Amino acid sequence: MRIDKYLKVSRILKRRTISKELALHQRIEVNGKLVKPSYDVKVGDIVTITFGQRQMTVKVLETANFTKKADAPMMYEVVDEKWLEDSSCE
Repeated sequence: MRIDKYLKVSRILKRRTISKELALHQRIEVNGKLVKPSYDVKVGDIVTITFGQRQMTVKVLETANFTKKADAPMMYEVVDEKWLEDSSCE
């Protein structure tokens, strides 16, 4: 499954277009490498998403083309979540 679709289906991000733009702007890494929106995500991958001042790292547990809202959190495990400092104010 494409990384942009996975982030939308798992409800980590609200819209697929947002996922796609983050990947195009080099804000998504899988296993430490920057990826394009078409990257094929697999079970066991470690995905790091940077959006705004927030950085979230998740481990892919399942890839399903469709899931109910209640089941979406079972598709991933949050490994790390942190807020980044704003360096533009210095």
